[in-house]
Amino acid sequence: MIPHHGISTAERIRVTPSAARIETVYEQVISRNPGEHEFHQAVREVFDSLPKVLSRHPEYVDASILERLCEPERQIIFRIPWTADDGTVHISRGFRVQYNSALGPYKGGLRFHPDVLLGTVKFLGFEQVFKNALTGLPIGGGKGGSDFDPKGRSDAEIMRFCQSFMTEAYRHLGDRVDVPAGDIGVGRREIGYLFGQYKRISNRYESGVLTGKGITWGGSLVRTEATGYGTVYFTEHMLATRGRSFDGATVLVSGSGNVAIYAIEKVHELGGVVVGASDSSGSVYDPEGIDLALLREVKEIQRGRIADYAQQRPRAEFLPERRVWAVAERHDIDVALPCATQNELNDDDAATLVRAGVAAVAEGANMPTTPEAIRVLRQAGVLFGPGKAANAGGVATSALEMQQNATRDSWSFEYTEQRLAEIMENIHARCAATAEEYGIDGDYVAGANIAGFTQVADAMIAQGVI
Repeated sequence: MIPHHGISTAERIRVTPSAARIETVYEQVISRNPGEHEFHQAVREVFDSLPKVLSRHPEYVDASILERLCEPERQIIFRIPWTADDGTVHISRGFRVQYNSALGPYKGGLRFHPDVLLGTVKFLGFEQVFKNALTGLPIGGGKGGSDFDPKGRSDAEIMRFCQSFMTEAYRHLGDRVDVPAGDIGVGRREIGYLFGQYKRISNRYESGVLTGKGITWGGSLVRTEATGYGTVYFTEHMLATRGRSFDGATVLVSGSGNVAIYAIEKVHELGGVVVGASDSSGSVYDPEGIDLALLREVKEIQRGRIADYAQQRPRAEFLPERRVWAVAERHDIDVALPCATQNELNDDDAATLVRAGVAAVAEGANMPTTPEAIRVLRQAGVLFGPGKAANAGGVATSALEMQQNATRDSWSFEYTEQRLAEIMENIHARCAATAEEYGIDGDYVAGANIAGFTQVADAMIAQGVI
């Protein structure tokens, strides 16, 4: 059984009609989706926030909202044949889970990574439903990807793979049906190849069918920066509730990809200092603060590893095969931003951060903090921003890109960033207000879960049993 966020077994099984219904549905989820532990974990986190909601709104029980939310509207699995530069034919597996369209067309990224399985995509799609609801924009939730590994592949191999992927996926997509974007392993290069193949097959320039496009062909300014910037904006609002800010703060950021780089950039703009970053090979500790220009050079131009950064940066230290949270063993930390991948921050890491004085943790990635770690942080009084709220800036700006595509318009960087900042402020306010409404002040996990759930549930009831 997946551990619960600070809820003892005795408290959880205290018999009330709503609690009993939640446990019954959760057992069904495990039975119907065997082995999909990340999906179970995502469902459990949301369910733990809902007993009071179901007691207050029995119509959600009557309409079987829990059962319907745990079953995606559509799950698509397909074969992707592609040819390597040496002539070898490879077969990858593609996925698109169109999870819930109660609020609008399915919206969510594509992830290319060897660990991608159907359960991975389902957990990401489930999270995306509530994240998208929190933005206040008319978008449903979906997710997709492939077990293809782009690392070490040539541009020509990646192009051929993307074309093969889209040759099957295109029939399920459309600007009013399903709008993918990028995720891990899918950046502007991959989006370009995917969009070109969609345009070729469909014989129309439907710019709103994909987001994260290049600026000169339908993309939006700020989209590249949005997830990292938005995570920092959300954290800034959390800190403000305790009279604190990023000014003078010492920060750890996991990852060194797109989200991490722009989170580091915004932290530095607000006066903080990021002393650690990472990738899958290990972490770097830079006591003088991460040199963002050098990090970009290493990751985006040299296509190198975090160890290459350490080699080119005086005083920086490479910590092989260690997560960035190990830096907290030797340096006081005010804020931690996990921006890499799921379940990367465990209870031991959380305890290390607590000892280092961390005041706030916000998720720039999807579900990067384990349930045990969240419990440690909350018991220590650390502010915790869950990913469905804290990293919603990326999909929010994708929706803004869709707006610009629909009106054949293009907004300035300043205006678009202002819209992003307003959306993140509204998400924070909504999570805080919802938590207060249900008597759990300061619990951003419950606030985000309840606010997203109730909005989607109300729409589902209004649209009938479909």
